[in-house]
Amino acid sequence: MSDVDERDPDEFSVGQWPDWSFWKNQPGGPGARSRGRVAVATATALASLTLIARAVDIAHGATPPLLTSLAIGLLACYVIGCMLAPWYGPVALRRGRVAIVAVMFLLGAAPAVLLASPSYLTDLTFALSIGLMLLPLRHALLLGLATVLGQTVWMRLAQGEVAWAQVAVLVGVTAALGTVFALSFTIGHLRAAREQVKRLAVNQERERVARDMHDVLGHTLSTMTVKLGLTRRILESSGDVALAVGQVTELENMARTALSDVRATISGYRTLSLDSELAGARMALRAAGVRADLPATTDAVSTDLREVFGYVVREAITNVLRHSDAELCTVRIGTDWVEVTDNGSPSGGACAGNGLTGLTERLAALSGTLEHGPAPGGGFQVVARGPAPTIPRAPSQKAEPT
Repeated sequence: MSDVDERDPDEFSVGQWPDWSFWKNQPGGPGARSRGRVAVATATALASLTLIARAVDIAHGATPPLLTSLAIGLLACYVIGCMLAPWYGPVALRRGRVAIVAVMFLLGAAPAVLLASPSYLTDLTFALSIGLMLLPLRHALLLGLATVLGQTVWMRLAQGEVAWAQVAVLVGVTAALGTVFALSFTIGHLRAAREQVKRLAVNQERERVARDMHDVLGHTLSTMTVKLGLTRRILESSGDVALAVGQVTELENMARTALSDVRATISGYRTLSLDSELAGARMALRAAGVRADLPATTDAVSTDLREVFGYVVREAITNVLRHSDAELCTVRIGTDWVEVTDNGSPSGGACAGNGLTGLTERLAALSGTLEHGPAPGGGFQVVARGPAPTIPRAPSQKAEPT
């Protein structure tokens, strides 16, 4: 695992260690090819061809055979380093990166020192490119400046003049290869960011579907469970087949409605009605033997909040059916609020965390809030508030002069 700065990778800094972790996070298959293989392979091939041409030049020189062989051997190691460093350097620790750059500089400068030829320092352009790839930009630029100054001073002292063409090649090729690595780095991070966005989108959609399925089926299944129990008790106690058939008919209708809701939810076109939820709450509470005190109309509720308040009523009534021993359930509504209270256990709905969490998320999306807990007079209470409606101010009128 790369040892890079703990700062935000999207925040650029000249002292920041380049984060190439996306290379290791995409092993094998097409993902590994997104590491920028084509760009890096092109750069290493250019380095190999250039250094092979340098080896041929050294071999045809007038230096002693021993020095020539040693210089060509070090140059061959330098070529191998140019091929391996771009692949293993980005996933190394900081000390490993520094060691790789140091070894590259030693191997690249060795032929120039052995043969006393400052023009051969131009080959350090590939070591500088590796430095730009592995080190913080501030350190890499200082290293490049020191290399250019060192070659310039050595040429002046040894030859009496500076071969500015060689210096220009050192600077130009380093800039070109550094640009190749920078583009590979940028493209890799963009691809990694795109994959992360895809994963986040999938997770958000999965959470939305799970929340909707809970809201859709939780209330209906709770009501069906209550009505099934009521049907069983009717058949066991009185044997009133007609009454039992009526309950079964309602169960059949509820099952059809639940199936339609599930299909609509999956399709993404489902809308919830506060009026229908209040009607369903009345039927569910009556079947459970709980007295219902519900509003007769929802005209006072803001249009933008009716759907989310429908979810609140549904979840709160479901909690009463599942977790409460209440005998009375009261629903009160206002322009931007809805309150559901029962006279059961003060902690009766506290265990229904998933549904209440989903309601909190729904209201937060509308800048609303959800409160739940023991009611002041006993029992359990759920209060949802939406954003307060904005009342346009009447334009001020200037007093006419008398």
